Amino acid sequence: MDSDTDYAFPALVAARLLLASAPLPDALKYDQQLSSPLTSYSRLREGIYLFQHGVDPYSGGAFRHSPLLLSLFSTVLPLTPYTSPLLWTAADAVAAWALVRIWRLRTGAKKTSRDRQIAALYLLNPYIFLPSLALSTSSIENMLCLLALMFACRGRTSASLLSLATLLQLSLPSILLLAPVLLLNITRPVSRLALPQPMDAPLKRVIPLIVEFLGYSALLTFASTLVCGNWSWVEKTWGASLTLPDLTPNPGLWWYFFTEMFDHFRPFFLMVFSVHLLIYVAPLCIKFQHDMLYAAFLLIGVLAVFKPYPTLSDPGLFLSMFSIFPEIYPYLRHPIVTALIHLHASLLLPLFNSLWLRQGTGNANFFYASTLVFGMGNGAALLDAIWAGLRIAIGELKEGYEVAQE
Repeated sequence: MDSDTDYAFPALVAARLLLASAPLPDALKYDQQLSSPLTSYSRLREGIYLFQHGVDPYSGGAFRHSPLLLSLFSTVLPLTPYTSPLLWTAADAVAAWALVRIWRLRTGAKKTSRDRQIAALYLLNPYIFLPSLALSTSSIENMLCLLALMFACRGRTSASLLSLATLLQLSLPSILLLAPVLLLNITRPVSRLALPQPMDAPLKRVIPLIVEFLGYSALLTFASTLVCGNWSWVEKTWGASLTLPDLTPNPGLWWYFFTEMFDHFRPFFLMVFSVHLLIYVAPLCIKFQHDMLYAAFLLIGVLAVFKPYPTLSDPGLFLSMFSIFPEIYPYLRHPIVTALIHLHASLLLPLFNSLWLRQGTGNANFFYASTLVFGMGNGAALLDAIWAGLRIAIGELKEGYEVAQE
């Protein structure tokens, strides 16, 4: 069994590399479902071209990637038609490896028969490999997110906080994961959902971790400013997640709402939508203080539903992480309904997108209706995960009893 596992992972990575190297339509790189204005490969290439020719890529309104990616891909790892598929496949392979490592650390085993299934569910998840084929930088964000969690599970606080600080440079909404990652660094990743107990680790141990995280963030921010030569990148990258300047259609819930919004009300609702993301952090971290890895998993689900500029890889990461929590499977409330909603949405999204933007026989309402179905599917999966995480503590019910939610 172990030898099968040893060969399965390289085989999966090789299959993904062959798929990435195959001639694919360029339309994938411009598909709004697979890449957003903040993760688009074509915009990244445009920014690198401007940067290499002495033009500030942030002087316009198209380039919104982090200066860290700008410096990395213009010097150390230049992007070509041959290196790009290799780099993005490597990012997915590292992410899958980190997910398997998290599973092993959670179970306390060096190897398990479930390792190859976890790797396969990540690498072969359509929500994961399609954005990777489109060379969306969301694949790099997923890798950094899983590395931060994996290092936290291993107790390697510096590596975990550095990974999270780097992720924050690429995606500001990832700040939601700061609290669970900090608390995961001072606790253990083993499953305690069935036996919830108050956190026994003293919270004062988090203080030096916060200082260390702020130090890494300040260092990376300074490096980004050094690369760019000014602070204009802050408004174009982090500011984009707060002000939503580009209303390009995507699978999220924000774009259509603010397209129809009167300018007079726009600042208020931008504040409401942004703060709304933050209100989930404290309740989930307090309720699941006995299992901070599960709290981080749920907050990744919150981002999958409410992120300002999502792609399919955001819910893809959340759904792939279900594989490391098999103990909740018997307690999921409506798994079949949730799966069918996702199947329905996965058919509607490309269909209505094509009807509206390619054939011109539909309108924006068509595509937004499909994004609402998609959001409902992601929300249903999140609610199912929360319910199962709470329900497992009750255990098997005796005959004549039932669980009631008040």
